Amino acid sequence: MATPVLWHIEISHFNEKVRWALDLKGVPHVRKAVTPGLQQFRAFRLARAQTTPILEVDGEAIVDSTRILEAIERRWPEPPLYPAGDDERRQALELEEFFDEQCGHDLRRVIFNDLMSEPQTFLDTLYGPDHPRMKLLQRLEPVLTPIVKTRFSIKPDRVEQSKQKVRAALDRLAAEVGPSGYLVGASFSVADLSAAAIFSPLVAPPQFPYIKLPADQRPASAREFRDSVAEHPGFKFVLDMYARHRPASAEVPA
Repeated sequence: MATPVLWHIEISHFNEKVRWALDLKGVPHVRKAVTPGLQQFRAFRLARAQTTPILEVDGEAIVDSTRILEAIERRWPEPPLYPAGDDERRQALELEEFFDEQCGHDLRRVIFNDLMSEPQTFLDTLYGPDHPRMKLLQRLEPVLTPIVKTRFSIKPDRVEQSKQKVRAALDRLAAEVGPSGYLVGASFSVADLSAAAIFSPLVAPPQFPYIKLPADQRPASAREFRDSVAEHPGFKFVLDMYARHRPASAEVPA
């Protein structure tokens, strides 16, 4: 089998789901970073898709983090991410879907909104302050920001609704944790991985591999929202899962 290739956006929480699964299972793979804002061009050429992550494996380009995790689990079943029992597996997959669809998009809207209050900080967080084309990005920022706001429906009423949904998702996360400390059953599963990965842009755990700008250097509005949930049990759950279950990268040179 040829070495799998993961096309990813480094800062993205949906992409982090796939990186984490590959690293947890120790799957050697090549990573190719796509420039945020331009991912649709690469994704269309690779898979007639709109965005990443895209995993190229066995001659197939697989799109969508949930479908990619399914493919990873089939090819590399150890250690398992899907619980063995039908009921627990169904519960774990339902929680993966919940955090993806009922939190992931809203969290991105909140993060982007708060970061864009300081355009340079937004660019630094998205691309990294040492990006080789930062001067070009700075010139493009007056055009880039309105595009991002339109694409992700970033407007005051939607942002406020999204903050409420993020808080509700944290509440559900805390409520779902069982006596074992995990969301489903007695061991780490796709539910724990998905919840922790989806919240990673907000929590910014130190084990997250692509933090472009530390949380304490973000705009005051971003720090304020993060600080308002920092003592939440769901926030602490994310830190715990990263500390206990986020291994070193299994990436190999291209």
